[in-house]
Amino acid sequence: MIRAGIVGGAGYVGGELLRILLNHPWVELAFVHSRSQAGKPLTDVHKDLIGETKMCFSETILPDVDVLFLSMGHGASAEFLQKTNLKSGIKIIDLSRDFRLKTTDNDFVYGLPEAFKDQIKTASKVANPGCFATAIELALLPLAAGGLLQAEAHVSAITGSSGAGQAHSETTHFTWRSGNVSLYKPFKHQHLEEIKQTLQRVGSGEQPVIRFVPMRGSFTRGILAAVYTKAKLNLKEARSLYEAYFLQHPFVFVVEANPDVKQVVNTNKALLHLIKEDDQLLIISVIDNLIKGAAGQAVQNMNLMFGLAENVGLHLKPSAY
Repeated sequence: MIRAGIVGGAGYVGGELLRILLNHPWVELAFVHSRSQAGKPLTDVHKDLIGETKMCFSETILPDVDVLFLSMGHGASAEFLQKTNLKSGIKIIDLSRDFRLKTTDNDFVYGLPEAFKDQIKTASKVANPGCFATAIELALLPLAAGGLLQAEAHVSAITGSSGAGQAHSETTHFTWRSGNVSLYKPFKHQHLEEIKQTLQRVGSGEQPVIRFVPMRGSFTRGILAAVYTKAKLNLKEARSLYEAYFLQHPFVFVVEANPDVKQVVNTNKALLHLIKEDDQLLIISVIDNLIKGAAGQAVQNMNLMFGLAENVGLHLKPSAY
């Protein structure tokens, strides 16, 4: 059994990690740490887990674990690792953006299995990708890998309110979000740098600019990204390219019908749909921002790091109705 601990288990992503790990056949959940909820039952915060566990949030970090998931706010993971003396050999999976960008003093592997599976298998530290980044990278990986991403790509993508985290703000309040839609951070979203870095690594060099317009949607969870760029491939050729690229990746499906968010919510799946119009190739990419965009992908990475099939514990059915 893999003994796992979670640091920062009170948020939306922490709750999804709990739901998956409590039902994972090879995981024993050793502790769930939360400074704000220490001593309280997990079900006081995550009411969907009633009947699943009697664990309480811990105020201490237990040293005897095999893997540690860091599910804290951005900046908190780096501070935690600086201040905490962890036992040697513990594998770390960080879900913040603290270690996604490669620097000389950053020894984390970028945890996108569809691009870096072999590196993840031998890694001791993994930086989980961002949710928007995951959806957009999956849409463009086959083109970049084939040297076929030759013109700038334009992206319009919309996310549910859970993408903003559990802390309430004006733009997550029900009275503002319900029946509403808005743009935010056009062309300047924080995930653009990791997207650029990933495509450069997969494409072995400088790649065209990504023009990204993110939107907030009037729904709770899920991401739909519409990505288009010039491509010489016809639709049949493009579909063959994408199917071949993702053939060995169990969570990505190239589908013939135009997908919707409900097909992937509560799952670790990504659905891609291709459309060719004149010289433009449109790729529609849908994921659950909390699962494939966060907790599910983290568990997928854990499976790879411990030599398990990457889909163990992740056979999750969508809430399609």
